[in-house]
Amino acid sequence: MACVPARYLVFFQYFGTRYSGVMETKSDQALVGVQNYLERAAGKLRPSSPIKFHISSRTDTGVHALANAAHLDIHRAPGKPDFTGHQLAHGLNHHLRPEPIRILSAQRVPSTFHARFSARSRTYLYRLLLGTEHHSQVPVFERDLCWAPPGGPLDIPAMRTAAQFLLGTHDFSTFRSLSSEAAAQSPVRTLQELQIQPGPGLLAQHCPHRKFEFWEVKIKSRSFLYRQVRRIVGALVAVGQGRLSPGHIQELLELKDPRAFPPNAMAPPSGLFLKCVEYSQEDLNIPAEQQLQGLS
Repeated sequence: MACVPARYLVFFQYFGTRYSGVMETKSDQALVGVQNYLERAAGKLRPSSPIKFHISSRTDTGVHALANAAHLDIHRAPGKPDFTGHQLAHGLNHHLRPEPIRILSAQRVPSTFHARFSARSRTYLYRLLLGTEHHSQVPVFERDLCWAPPGGPLDIPAMRTAAQFLLGTHDFSTFRSLSSEAAAQSPVRTLQELQIQPGPGLLAQHCPHRKFEFWEVKIKSRSFLYRQVRRIVGALVAVGQGRLSPGHIQELLELKDPRAFPPNAMAPPSGLFLKCVEYSQEDLNIPAEQQLQGLS
């Protein structure tokens, strides 16, 4: 009888500047995907068949993750016990060195669990740096980790007013990128949370000669359209700069046309972080009969 594989959920983080995105790419590219490194590391654990990472949330080149998620199935040779979550995380991290990718945790999950389709919500953070006149003034340790929009201070109250139009369930066609793949998706999404709050700077307190301000845009939904977060942040920043009014955001929503989105308004990838992916405990619990199979 064929051995039943053990399914695991892993949470992992990465510094996205080094990669073409999270998804697997051809190995001969100058920049490859985070998935390439994850699966290469998993292959060094000597499974009896190749391991495939099924990733929860796609991120683009330059986008970072504080905690992305994936599930994987591991076949071990007959007579070898399944990995514990700790063993799997430790082994993967050992083989991922020196890449800026880290497994945060690993745990057994039911064979029916799917990292993408079982997710109940995804939360993104976008980091904004105010107080610079030119990108060369961004602190060294913050480069590639934030966006410093030009033009001076932002009107945060106006941005918060504009954000209220985006909360709830809407057709977000105007806020999705034009692509054949994106066009096949339903444009209807529900934003559960959209907040603009002061945020911590990595080493801003050690730059006394300049007054920096960090702000974070936090956006939560069960799922997002391609580049939806970067378009939302870019439009909100345009409101903060006075280039758009809060009411323009409502008008863009009502147009339901990606071509109506203001040109060159999309936020760059460097300030975007996937903060977390959430699952219900019920989806993570392994049925008793599956636990017994794992012991047999």
